[in-house]
Amino acid sequence: MFVKALVTVIRRRKTILLDLRPCLYQSVYKYQKDSKNNAVTKFKNVEVGTNVKPLGEKVKETTKTASYVGIILLGIGVTGTLFYAVFSELFSSKSPNNVYTKAAKRCTDDPRIQDKLGLPITSYGEETRRGRRQHVNYLKFKRGDIGFLRMRFYLQGAFNKATVHLEMQENASGNYEYRYLIVEVNDMFNTTIVLEDNRQVNIPSNSSELLLN
Repeated sequence: MFVKALVTVIRRRKTILLDLRPCLYQSVYKYQKDSKNNAVTKFKNVEVGTNVKPLGEKVKETTKTASYVGIILLGIGVTGTLFYAVFSELFSSKSPNNVYTKAAKRCTDDPRIQDKLGLPITSYGEETRRGRRQHVNYLKFKRGDIGFLRMRFYLQGAFNKATVHLEMQENASGNYEYRYLIVEVNDMFNTTIVLEDNRQVNIPSNSSELLLN
């Protein structure tokens, strides 16, 4: 009796397992399908969320950035050149502006010129036909390795006018020194006042050097 009962129980369990097998297969299949769908969804999300730019756009952006950097560097270079030019013109002892300022002061402070022209005395550059005063006329040139600066400007006092001729020459230190500084007064005697004349000491020259070409 016991053996029959045991056999009966085993058969029933086997029948139950066989009946549950389709359900198990269906559950496993559903789990695998859901896993695949989740994997595809994650892959799509990752693909959409990643900001991957084409190679052409990267090249364009790099070229544009390089162009901007080049323009900025060019602007800095031009600005630096302008600052250097302005600094050289205003503060360098060899600039034509400084040479003119010092020479004009020396002329207006000279008692002989004050006596001939009368006070007050003003200095100025070339004049147009309408009487407008322009920049001072000057010329830079070289003889060998030595630099020269030749200049002409004018003085006007209460009585007379005068023309100033000067020439600067570089010395051994590279600084300017007077080669000559001569004032020609426009009076009835055409008076000439010599403030500096070192032409015999330096390079010989003729009287035509007084005229600025």
